[in-house]
Amino acid sequence: MMGGMSDVTRRLLELLGHLQTGRRFSGPELAARLETSPRTVRRDVERLRDYGYPVTTQPGPGGFYRLAAGQALPPMVFDDEEAVATVVGLGVLAASAPPDTGGIGSAADRAFGKIDQFLPKRLRARAGAVRATFEAAAQTAPPVNTDALATLAAAAARHEHVTFDYTTRDGTTSQRRAEPYRQVHLHLRWYLLAWDRDRADWRTFRLDRISGIAVPGTRFEPRPLPAESAAEYLRGKLAEPRHRAVVTIHAPAPRVADALKFSDCAVEPLGPGRCRITTWVDSFEWLVLNLAFLDADFVIEEPGEFRARCRDLARRLGHASQAPDGSSPGEEGA
Repeated sequence: MMGGMSDVTRRLLELLGHLQTGRRFSGPELAARLETSPRTVRRDVERLRDYGYPVTTQPGPGGFYRLAAGQALPPMVFDDEEAVATVVGLGVLAASAPPDTGGIGSAADRAFGKIDQFLPKRLRARAGAVRATFEAAAQTAPPVNTDALATLAAAAARHEHVTFDYTTRDGTTSQRRAEPYRQVHLHLRWYLLAWDRDRADWRTFRLDRISGIAVPGTRFEPRPLPAESAAEYLRGKLAEPRHRAVVTIHAPAPRVADALKFSDCAVEPLGPGRCRITTWVDSFEWLVLNLAFLDADFVIEEPGEFRARCRDLARRLGHASQAPDGSSPGEEGA
């Protein structure tokens, strides 16, 4: 962001802007345009060369600086952390789609294989090493068309109406007219949050079930979203038919978060050895078994129904632990 950009970075980008015109610039001319000294210009040119930009120099009287021809799109200016994060991000996204299914996962896989070609030369070896030794475990997720993502994104940004065919879970297809608001990635699924014009209400649509997108060119005035964010609204809607539970656990938050990483769960640290979770589940029995695997004490704060289910389960487990003759395991018979 420009607001957090250093003076050096801002100056380098401005210098690039001048050089990318293809013109020749003398040192004093660039210094005047950048409001700096010829010595600083020389240092900045060397920085650009370190990033992989082929700036040629003609020394002496009548000397100049010029960006080599054919470099209208030079290597991207990434720092070390950004380069590694980009490679890893592409690898994780590529692993979320089955091979040869097309869509954004396949596009990420292709980009993952050649990203180092577009990085500054000083970072190519580092990023290439990460790419060559990084492997993300495959995660099954529906393929999402990159054209659909881009088309809906453009319509949302320009506040333009869209129409599309939508197939529900039971296979029923209907045409929808909507005002697109946001696209949300949650639990390996892509969703469109939009105002449904025919139903006069907010709706969420799975992107892998959307087809035949059309943008008629008419515009709408954005409506206030009834939530802090699109992601929060989506979470709430997905959790409506499920059970909410709040539990305090005598275990460190990172350990609990790792054990429940595939759950719709918020973990709040309460100290070095305690945390509170708020989760939404289809079954209280499933939750109590997963909590039992933590091998840590826990207290159910709410709801009371969860506590009642735990008592019932405890009785069943107690009966199951009895020997066939009614004695407890390890108890000597009469």
